[in-house]
Amino acid sequence: MPVRVKLDAVLQKRRMTARRLAEQVGLSETQMSMFRSGKVRGLRFSTLARICFVLKCEPADLLSYERDEADMTNGDED
Repeated sequence: MPVRVKLDAVLQKRRMTARRLAEQVGLSETQMSMFRSGKVRGLRFSTLARICFVLKCEPADLLSYERDEADMTNGDED
């Protein structure tokens, strides 16, 4: 998938644990783990906004996009 999650790097810079972030954002540790690993297929903007608020960052600090033509030809439609 061309979208990569960079949350671990931001957490490390902020010297915050994923557990503490999950508590402050209102997510379970399992949900936070799935987001950190990139295994989620979607994320609510409200959740993204809470993460950004707590970490004092922008969405672009948490996510990156790498263009991959193969991912665009797999038949998935939004």
